[in-house]
Amino acid sequence: MGNRLEWIQQEIDALKAAGLYNNIRTLSSPQGAWLVVDGKKVLNFCSNNYLGLANHPKLVEAAAAALQRYGVGPGAVRSIAGTMDIHTELERRLANFKGVEAAVVLQSGFSANTAVIPVLVGKEDLIISDALNHASIIDGSRLSGARIDRYEHANAADLEQVILKNKGTYRRALVITDGVFSMDGDLAPLDEIYAVTSKYDVMLMVDDAHGEGVVGRGGRGIVDHFGLHGKVDVEVGTLSKAFGVVGGIVAGNGRVIEWVRQRGRPFLFSSATPPADVAACIAAVDLLEQSTELVDRLWENARYFKAELKKLGLDTGNSVTPITPVMLGEASLAQQFSRELFAENVFAMALGFPTVPQGKARIRVMISAVHTREDLDRGLEAFARVARKLKVI
Repeated sequence: MGNRLEWIQQEIDALKAAGLYNNIRTLSSPQGAWLVVDGKKVLNFCSNNYLGLANHPKLVEAAAAALQRYGVGPGAVRSIAGTMDIHTELERRLANFKGVEAAVVLQSGFSANTAVIPVLVGKEDLIISDALNHASIIDGSRLSGARIDRYEHANAADLEQVILKNKGTYRRALVITDGVFSMDGDLAPLDEIYAVTSKYDVMLMVDDAHGEGVVGRGGRGIVDHFGLHGKVDVEVGTLSKAFGVVGGIVAGNGRVIEWVRQRGRPFLFSSATPPADVAACIAAVDLLEQSTELVDRLWENARYFKAELKKLGLDTGNSVTPITPVMLGEASLAQQFSRELFAENVFAMALGFPTVPQGKARIRVMISAVHTREDLDRGLEAFARVARKLKVI
């Protein structure tokens, strides 16, 4: 074979030497407050299963019924023969839930970003992106062919300066921000950002993957949280986190959604979401519309856990959401901390470069509505023991 692939092994060896190699663990249980990971029962602080819906009986029941009625696979892309009545029902329900003109469902949140960004801007245009936006926004932006500029994280004043700097150099401009930033757990100042984009008449898009089902009234998202209904042109979301299933959403202005259906490449060239998943998503919307109990419990758990970590002397960064980073600095320390937690039967993964910037490695704790107070206290005790052992506190 020769040595043409030897460079890959060298790169992998370099990752291991730098403490950046990702050892991927394997689950053999449903999602929940506790998991079986690599054959061991552990407290789960890793999953994006905010509301505990990934194994909720109502969702399982809905998926099973859809399997019997519709079969396993969609059999086609949405634009040919893959759009079932269950897809359009979910889109109608999501649009109503979020208070938008229309919504379209895609295979994932990542697909949603790569579908919508390239249909809004092209080679003559400009994307202005928050410096900490998610990888799927970065990739969707690159696919568009538009020129890309960045503004300082969550800084609307800097956004205005970037717009002014580029004025007259583009046909159309699109400002993109995450709603909840997945690594730090902070919120975009969407009200301030909207004030800037409306002043200069540029398009505004928010990726609310970690806000759907979490922030806003009963989990209706960051646009609802700031009362900006009808003002944000595009919301991208996911059905794989708080909604507990899988899939992506593009929601907002009806003309944008119609255009995505006509030109969005993941919509046109990748098979539709399987009907069982769609049915489970509808069941999740049902639960969220019926009660705010799960969302309220999520926030109660998050407030308690974060406050107790701070009492221990641990740094939770800028988080104002259930995403709770424990800032440690070096990737090697974060990885060691994660291994020690696993030995204590707590599953909380280390995040280092390139997921987060160099020198800002952390343990990211994902709080869920299904964690009991006993679960949280057990986790806190483990964090305290490990932090003392590694001289972090």
